[in-house]
Amino acid sequence: MSGSGVHRPRNVGWARAAAFLYGDWGTSKAYVIGFAFVAAQFSSFPIILAVCAFTGLVGYNYIIVCKHFPDGGGVYSAARDQSRVLAVLGSLLLLADFIVTAALSAWDAMTYLRVPPDYVRVATIGVILLMGFINYFGPKHSGSLAVSLAIPMVVVVLLIIGMSLPHLTFTHLNHTSRLFSKTNWVAFVSVILALSGVEAIANLTGVLKLDVGSNIDKPMVGRTARKAIMPVAIEVVLGTALLGWAMLSLPPDLSQTITARHEDMLNYLGEHYGALTWSNLAGNWHGWTAEHFGKTLGVGIGIVVGLLLLSAVNTATSAMIGLLYMLARDGEMPRPFTRLNSHGVPWAPLLIALTLPLILTVLTENLDSLADMYAIGVVGAIAVNLGSCWYNRKLGLAWHERLVMGITFLILFAVEVTIAKTKPAALFFAVCVVGIGFFLRAWSMKRAGLQTVTLKKELAAAVRPEQWESIRINISGDQSILVAARGITPVLRFALEEARMRKGPLYVLYVKELAVALPGPVDALERFRWQDDRAAAEIMYGMLELGRENSVQVIPLYSVSDNPAMSILDLSATLGIDFLILGAPHRQTLAALLKGNIVTTVAKNLPENIQLLIHG
Repeated sequence: MSGSGVHRPRNVGWARAAAFLYGDWGTSKAYVIGFAFVAAQFSSFPIILAVCAFTGLVGYNYIIVCKHFPDGGGVYSAARDQSRVLAVLGSLLLLADFIVTAALSAWDAMTYLRVPPDYVRVATIGVILLMGFINYFGPKHSGSLAVSLAIPMVVVVLLIIGMSLPHLTFTHLNHTSRLFSKTNWVAFVSVILALSGVEAIANLTGVLKLDVGSNIDKPMVGRTARKAIMPVAIEVVLGTALLGWAMLSLPPDLSQTITARHEDMLNYLGEHYGALTWSNLAGNWHGWTAEHFGKTLGVGIGIVVGLLLLSAVNTATSAMIGLLYMLARDGEMPRPFTRLNSHGVPWAPLLIALTLPLILTVLTENLDSLADMYAIGVVGAIAVNLGSCWYNRKLGLAWHERLVMGITFLILFAVEVTIAKTKPAALFFAVCVVGIGFFLRAWSMKRAGLQTVTLKKELAAAVRPEQWESIRINISGDQSILVAARGITPVLRFALEEARMRKGPLYVLYVKELAVALPGPVDALERFRWQDDRAAAEIMYGMLELGRENSVQVIPLYSVSDNPAMSILDLSATLGIDFLILGAPHRQTLAALLKGNIVTTVAKNLPENIQLLIHG
């Protein structure tokens, strides 16, 4: 809500953004190389290299997207400038990706954690239910596990590559004379899963730290985004290529074993090359045979990869909740989707984010079936994003950026069409998600009494609310006061007394806590209004009336945030207030332990030129 001076705190640096991105994008190598072997056996190396090269190309495109969308460059934000219908289509395709991501990552995590095959489905259902329970309480840092496991995962990848280096060979590769054949194209399309997760960085641009020399009014995050994307893209591309080479350097007589272990290929590579390394270096040291070392190393690798996959389940669940909530706030989904529980999490999106992956897990046969439905969502969403940016002349893309983006879009479009043609189950799944989504959109718009009308460009430009942002009134006083309150408490009376004595304006701030990660800019949403919040309205109407009675200028402020302390700090600095008044907290012990003390956080980070008054 830029118009009221509300901005999301930009406190995510490039290193943390890279870790968030790696937590989703980096997990792709856990199953991509295995699926490539199933698709083309020992002829799969060119396919793996093609997937790696295209992954790097898409990563470059998203550096461009992040540069031009500093307030959130996800598919909904990018496509909304072209068409609301196109934006909803891209969002629903992304939702389909999140659904499959949650189910597939949970299933593969159980495989890496050595759950017996007969119990993998049951364990996967249990994991999804657990993630739903966790997200009920609105985890503020759904990617924290991914961040903490990013370095161990990189170490695992480097360890496997290092052990396999002496054994790498091209001897076992089957060469094909028709590199650009229909068979190779279909195989390439079937293992394009490495693209998953790249949308995460575009959705983070609204909270990335600004580039040096930019400011909140003209934000620029191109350098920060580039520093976050480049190392992850390099690791994903080189790591996947080298691990694929290590897989194809295994003896051909192990083909059946490789096929059987394609779901946990990193485990198998760690066991095999770990045993060879131990045999060459230590032999039978203190009773530790090469086989013992290989299996022990495989268990350790499985734990690291499995936990990272579990964090991807949690991230996908949280992203589904945020996406559905954002669509509901923007009037594209039923209004009941915005109703929150006591922890600030919307009920309906939470149930949907829990139910859909469960249904998919129950109905699917194995990991291969989930993989077949995976790519159609993520490829479609990325295609809509890049296609919208390529077509948008207002972005000011350089000619080479537009050329690269157009070529990438055409390849993605061809991949999407091929998936729809060769994978009927994936097409059926995508049609179901998109069809149900548009049905809910039509129903919600009808209930809201909205109709689609056609206006001339001049009239449409005149009635757009953002046209008036530049002349919005900005009231300031000699000694302004901001009071943050959660209810009708004595701190409001104290703030009125201070404002009357100092003859300055009184800003009354109500922060509604929302534990949802929004996959797009706040400005893209319908404007939050305190008049629509019963608790906030009671305070604001009462304070406006008391202000008139006591000749105090009361200015209501309303913010929806997942971090109330940072919102209070941001508003205090933005408005340039002289006094910040907070009421003493009366939180329950458990809530204080989980969420922290707002007064303590504000006092620690408040600029020295703003005086803090705590009223108890």
